[in-house]
Amino acid sequence: MAEVAATRRSRITPEREAELYGAVLDLLREVGYDSLTMDAVAARTRSSKATLYRQWGGKAELVAKAIRHNKPVDFAEVDTGSLRGDFAGLTHRNDDCQMEQDSSLMRALGMAAHTNPELLAALREWLIEPELAEVRKLVQRAIDRGEVRADNPAIDYVLHMMIGAFVARSFIDNEPPTQAFLSSYVDAVVIPALVA
Repeated sequence: MAEVAATRRSRITPEREAELYGAVLDLLREVGYDSLTMDAVAARTRSSKATLYRQWGGKAELVAKAIRHNKPVDFAEVDTGSLRGDFAGLTHRNDDCQMEQDSSLMRALGMAAHTNPELLAALREWLIEPELAEVRKLVQRAIDRGEVRADNPAIDYVLHMMIGAFVARSFIDNEPPTQAFLSSYVDAVVIPALVA
C-alpha cells in the first residue's frame, strides 16, 4: 500500500508541484488560512480534490509544504567562513518585497496555528524543525571556528530571535522587515548575544 501511495505521489512533476504551491500561497494571501478550502485550490490549479488529498493529505500539510517549497532551507549555501558573513548571507536570501509578503503570511498563519493543532503540527514538521536544524548547523560551524562558546545559553534562542525580529517589525515599527533592518538587528542583537 505504501508503494502505491509513493507511486501516486511521484506522478506530479516538480514544475506542476511548484505551480500548485504558488497557487496555494496566492490563495492564502487572498483569503487567509481559515477561508482557504481544498475546493478553491482545486479550482485555481485545475486539479481534482482527490488528487490534492492523495498527494498532501489535507489543507494543513499542503499549506506547510507550500511555504517550505517557497522558502527552501539550505544554510550550507551561505557558509562564508564567519558567523557575521553567514547571517548576512541569510538575510539577503530574499529581497525586501518577498520578505514583506512572507511576514504577512507568517503573521496570518501564526494566528491560525493557535486555534488549529493540525496546522501547528504541519508547520512544526515542515518549517520550524528544518529551520532549527539548519540554524544549529550554522551555529555549530561558528563554535568549531571558535567564534561562539559551546556553552553560550543564547545558542538555544537564535531562531526565536530571528523570527521575533521578522514578525515583530510590523507590529512595533509599522513597517515590513527589510534586508537593512534584519542586518542591523543581527549586528546589534544576535551577534553580540552569541559571541558574548
